[in-house]
Amino acid sequence: MNRLQVIQAVRSQLQAGNPTIGSWMQIADTNVAELMARAGYQWIALDLEHGHFSQHQLPDLFRAIELGGALPLARVASPTVINCRQALDGGAAGVVIPMITSASQLEPLVSGCHWPPKGTRGVGFCRANGFGAQFEDYREEAQSALVIAQIEHVDAIAQLDAIVAVEGVDAVIIGPYDLSASLGRTGDLTHPDVLGAIEAIRSACQRSAKPVGTHIVSPNTDILQMRINEGYQFIAYGVDTVFLREAAIAPQP
Repeated sequence: MNRLQVIQAVRSQLQAGNPTIGSWMQIADTNVAELMARAGYQWIALDLEHGHFSQHQLPDLFRAIELGGALPLARVASPTVINCRQALDGGAAGVVIPMITSASQLEPLVSGCHWPPKGTRGVGFCRANGFGAQFEDYREEAQSALVIAQIEHVDAIAQLDAIVAVEGVDAVIIGPYDLSASLGRTGDLTHPDVLGAIEAIRSACQRSAKPVGTHIVSPNTDILQMRINEGYQFIAYGVDTVFLREAAIAPQP
């Protein structure tokens, strides 16, 4: 896989207004990672926030995703530069950064995802550049990481226009469950307050021509098509744990 070409392909799709569909992983197993990647998704994101991953497992999981033919991404555990750097150094081609509530919080995170001159990410030998063997080849990719800002808290609503205008952010993804919780409506994704906040995020993205995404947690192709028709572009479809749970339900005789 030429990772840089795939990164650029995903970015080009987003910029052209087309959807890119990936999936989410919470099970820290390389076989699961390879299976998910071989299922035909363009990218697979490790959920380092709610999944059960150790730092030393990331390189092997990213390798397995690449072996399966998908682009490895990571939803980092919390919005810090060190979390983004460690995921990227371990071999992620991009990051989803959770709990973004302001432009001033997001700007240094975006910078911290890229080597100089584009950003401030620390430069060194790491798994992403073959521990130095592909240092020169990696130089361009290290300034091209995909950066997805996740908006999932009511505190972000008043800052939306500034957040979506931050340079270097490829897309925004809505986190519906945390958003509902921040509104005092935990898990009630059809409550008018939650729907209103989601629409506010979508509208801000439309005003700035920023691609917007969402997570369809329970796989449903009808809902997927509905979200595409609504203009969502960066779409996480399902989760390995949910795929397994729903497919494994015992039949009733």
